[in-house]
Amino acid sequence: MSEEILQLKQVTKWYESDPSRKILEGLDLTVTESDRFAIVGPSGCGKSTLLNLLGTLDEPSEGEVIVGGVSTAGLSETELAQVRASEIGFIFQMHHLLPQCTALENVLVPTLAHRESSDSEAVAKRAKDLLGRVGLSDKSDSLPSQLSGGERQRVAVVRALINRPRLLLADEPTGALDEKNATNLIELLVDLNESEGLALIVVTHDAKIAQSVGEVKTLRGGKLENS
Repeated sequence: MSEEILQLKQVTKWYESDPSRKILEGLDLTVTESDRFAIVGPSGCGKSTLLNLLGTLDEPSEGEVIVGGVSTAGLSETELAQVRASEIGFIFQMHHLLPQCTALENVLVPTLAHRESSDSEAVAKRAKDLLGRVGLSDKSDSLPSQLSGGERQRVAVVRALINRPRLLLADEPTGALDEKNATNLIELLVDLNESEGLALIVVTHDAKIAQSVGEVKTLRGGKLENS
């Protein structure tokens, strides 16, 4: 039986600026190891809000978010940051690489707060191995300005994987890529889901990309429906 990674229980979300508008309403979702699905829906329906809740970057107005069997309600920001660092990897539409750092240095940034000096060699080896796996063995010392858009996004994928998360959240990861690089990136994410066993959730407005991920869920009326 697959182990449960994350659960939303009757999650409702609104913002103080318009409390009458429920962006999410009574939403239930369970994510287990190796799950893989895309979330689609019209602009403004709450896809990014949902992803932020899944990633503990935001908190529900009502309901509960449970990560690794532990409720996040009442956790301090430091405790939430520790949950994110150990359980969740993020990929965004823009790569957000540090321009002054090499590809390898960018990958290692998430490890700095949690790494013992004795781990440095092992972590650097994992970073180089992952860069090799995504076809960037010869780009470790390159700055982001020396990389193509597709290469920069692959560095961002490796950065998201460096701390061995159990859940990978991708918010419009192909939005800034051309069709070929977008296809290659989704194929890479699907391969990582299958080979590493990490759960994968992709938010996208692109129906073709969503179908390439596999299972598709539609966010409609504040709830997720299987498409």
